[in-house]
Amino acid sequence: MKGDIRIHGNSSEILLVSPSQMGHYMENETWKIKPYARKEDSRAMSGVRELSLKSLTGHDQAPSCSIYHSVPALVFSTSGYTGNYFHDFTDVLVPLFITSRQYHGDIQFLITNFQAWWVDKYHVILKHLSKYEIINFDHEHKVHCFSNAFVGLRSHKELSIDPTRSPNGYSMYDFIRFLRSSYSLVRHFAITIGEDGGKKPRLMIVSRKGARAFTNVGEIVEMARSLGYEVVVSEAEFGTSLSKVSQIVNSFDVMMGVHGAGLTNVVFLPTNAILIQVVPFGETEWICRTYFGEPSVDMKIRYLEYKMEEKESTLTEQYPHDHPVLRDPGSIAKQGWDALATIYLGKQNVKLDVARFRDTLLQALELLHH
Repeated sequence: MKGDIRIHGNSSEILLVSPSQMGHYMENETWKIKPYARKEDSRAMSGVRELSLKSLTGHDQAPSCSIYHSVPALVFSTSGYTGNYFHDFTDVLVPLFITSRQYHGDIQFLITNFQAWWVDKYHVILKHLSKYEIINFDHEHKVHCFSNAFVGLRSHKELSIDPTRSPNGYSMYDFIRFLRSSYSLVRHFAITIGEDGGKKPRLMIVSRKGARAFTNVGEIVEMARSLGYEVVVSEAEFGTSLSKVSQIVNSFDVMMGVHGAGLTNVVFLPTNAILIQVVPFGETEWICRTYFGEPSVDMKIRYLEYKMEEKESTLTEQYPHDHPVLRDPGSIAKQGWDALATIYLGKQNVKLDVARFRDTLLQALELLHH
């Protein structure tokens, strides 16, 4: 919105002041908004602070400006599902890029539900999108005045951007290049086997703790090495510096792992690298493709998926062989997301059939020849 905009964070109010000579145009109307991108998800939105957007006729009704800003404001929340690595990107960082990148740093961020650890974790990205110190919206007693403001973020699709709907036609690949520049990542392209002096392609196996963990990592590593890969097993710990994580991931040509937030590190892979997503047993193909399969293609990452069979799931140790969980996963999916996620994302680990999976790694090697 544009005009005489006054933001008083502590009172949760954003005011649009119209000159009194405009009469009853938008006089004293109020709108409520929660500035988080996942608008249709009531669970995500429940913890997001609600802000009031009010139109006022005449300056006499408005609080006096404490600080005048010559750049636009962008108000957003770090509540919702933030803290989940995937949602940090798909719900906040990618939408933030969509709106703010066009200003080349000349934009002021104001964060409600401010979480200092989150701002610290992503400070490299934030400082490359805005030149200005972030304002903690909820604790700000001063009245900040702007002539242009954005309240909330818009998401086009999971972990991606629709260039037909974004300013300047920004694409997900533009976001990837922005990350490489921000984190000074040196590798822009994956290895081309036969043209890189005999170097081995590097394979990162994303390890998980808890659900969807590989139970036979050693066998996977041994088989991959026998095919000519240089293999590293990695787990991005919560406290690990994102600058360090980005450098590590950027050094790989292939990344593989079971569906989960750790695959979000695909954003740091070089162009033409390969993501291999292990699709958990059950009706999970749609979420795997929506969250990582389709976005990886938009990032110019080549995508392969390996669908687990029943025998590779530890659910066979928890349920009788004739149980619907094993015999009819579709019936579980029909019970809703919570039922599907609880069982197929929350209860199973993976004993990969290395002989069967070998073909997928060979396919990745073939792709790296081109």
